[in-house]
Amino acid sequence: MKLRFAPSPTGYLHVGNARLAIANALYARNHSGKFLLRIDDTDVERSKAEYEQGIKTDLEWLGLGWDEIAHQSQRLDRYALAIEALKASGRLYPCFESELELAAKREARLKARKPPIYDRAMLRLTPEQRERAEANGKTPYWRFRLSDGHKAWRDLVMGDLSVKLTAISDPVLVRADGTVLYTLASVVDDMELGVTHIIRGEDHITNTGVQLDIIEALGGRPNRFTFAHLPLLLDEGGGKLSKRFDALSLRALRHDGMEPQSVVSYLSKIGSSDDPVPMTLEQSIASYDLSHVSKSAARFDMQHLLGLNRRLLHSLSFEDVKARLPQGADEAFWNAIRGNVDLTGEIAFWWDVVQGEIAPPALSDEAAFLAQAEQTLPAAPLDSESWKLWTNALKEVSGRKGKALFHPLRLALTGEDAGPELHALLPLMGRERVIRRLQEAALT
Repeated sequence: MKLRFAPSPTGYLHVGNARLAIANALYARNHSGKFLLRIDDTDVERSKAEYEQGIKTDLEWLGLGWDEIAHQSQRLDRYALAIEALKASGRLYPCFESELELAAKREARLKARKPPIYDRAMLRLTPEQRERAEANGKTPYWRFRLSDGHKAWRDLVMGDLSVKLTAISDPVLVRADGTVLYTLASVVDDMELGVTHIIRGEDHITNTGVQLDIIEALGGRPNRFTFAHLPLLLDEGGGKLSKRFDALSLRALRHDGMEPQSVVSYLSKIGSSDDPVPMTLEQSIASYDLSHVSKSAARFDMQHLLGLNRRLLHSLSFEDVKARLPQGADEAFWNAIRGNVDLTGEIAFWWDVVQGEIAPPALSDEAAFLAQAEQTLPAAPLDSESWKLWTNALKEVSGRKGKALFHPLRLALTGEDAGPELHALLPLMGRERVIRRLQEAALT
């Protein structure tokens, strides 16, 4: 068994195509198969080395190592051989219409209430007409003549699927400049690189029918391939995810402090009958099951992912995270704050709260109360009992209780309305820092 993930290096990975990478990698590992990373870089103008490196970095961050790598730009000779074979068999034919001419044809067919598919006019082109067109400076592009009938297969997610080929335009496989298009290049790669299972989005269902026809035309066996088409992943507003939506790129999630385990756990279960829970990569591999995937589109929910990440961080020990903590942060610090971080990027803020500098909010109307707080603060060193002793004494002298007692202290000491338990933060801050913040809050 061999599966592949085939990104184009024309942008960074977002959660939509990361979901496909995860599906292929987990399915391959679950079935002791191989995982191929194929870089679809035939678009010379848009493909960039930094995007390819970004894709590799993202996959490595997720823990999805690949067994093989291939670049389409290094396989152009293989596509050329397939092109010549299809020309020789009469399945690839030259076309000379311009985009304007094709648009006019589509419009005319729509007005006549006919489907706007290509009319195959160029199949009737005589050798003399082709010679005359080329003499006038026209260069042909090449279409694949689809078979009559339909192509059917048993999909691992969608069940029985069928594509009626007569309802589709003959696809362009080679541009006028000689560039081979994905539809053909992908077929040649899958046939020659030993791919057996193809997991991709449901937007490729029609393309699968076309590619099965091309496989047959090239002398391959369509039934050697097993397909699974995942329903589309929508954004929170119900629209299709775009690779240009930077907020949902893996690069942005990694920069913000999202844990890779959370991303894999979430994207491997979204749109399935299994609830996403924090899992190790090994657990994600063992539990991955395409039969649990729904046929309906799934909606990506950032709050759900953040909640999953929060649960994961809360479960991590100091040993798990110490390499990512600020210099000097100890186990007491991590135990104090880990239940209050959604992303590891937030850890630095809480380190500033206990060991650095923050700007307390203006609490001048609470100046008298904060002065009482300073006077009743226990002597150094502060420990786990200091908060209780302090608030009990402050309650006696101020007559306050509940939110009126605790909220001004939290604001003055942390600058936040909510956060880690103050009885745990107080010893980490130290008495001098606590006094300084009480005084600053009262004066601002």
